[in-house]
Amino acid sequence: MECKIEPMILAHVSAIEDSLANQFDDFWNVTTLKQELQNPNAKVFVALLQNEVVGFASIWKAVDEYHVTNIVVRKDLRQNRIGSQLLETLIEVVKSEHSPLLTLEVNKNNIPAQKLYQKYGFKDVGLRKKYYHNTEDALIMTLYF
Repeated sequence: MECKIEPMILAHVSAIEDSLANQFDDFWNVTTLKQELQNPNAKVFVALLQNEVVGFASIWKAVDEYHVTNIVVRKDLRQNRIGSQLLETLIEVVKSEHSPLLTLEVNKNNIPAQKLYQKYGFKDVGLRKKYYHNTEDALIMTLYF
């Protein structure tokens, strides 16, 4: 499933406002997305399928390194390469900025996401205890360029 990936704008946030909590994940809300769009260190992208938002991803720049803050795909469209397309976009942005690395946290129990990141060359570099909801551990994974 090939999507159009483009920078997120406020109209995209408005388009998913009513469906964000139940069709995506509850990790981010509309307020958080709007704050990301205002953050000068953040880059946010959407995946569009027939002009409908079906996923989004965000990275933050800290000095010369980048950190993935979120990659999410609509629940009914997962396993259709949309997450891969978003991740590829983030990787290209980081490469174009000549950053030495891209890092992220992923739930230790989220094996499909870990496999996706490993496919793109991310390596396990650490663990954050009780990172998610103060109960679940996160693996720290990093892609070095």
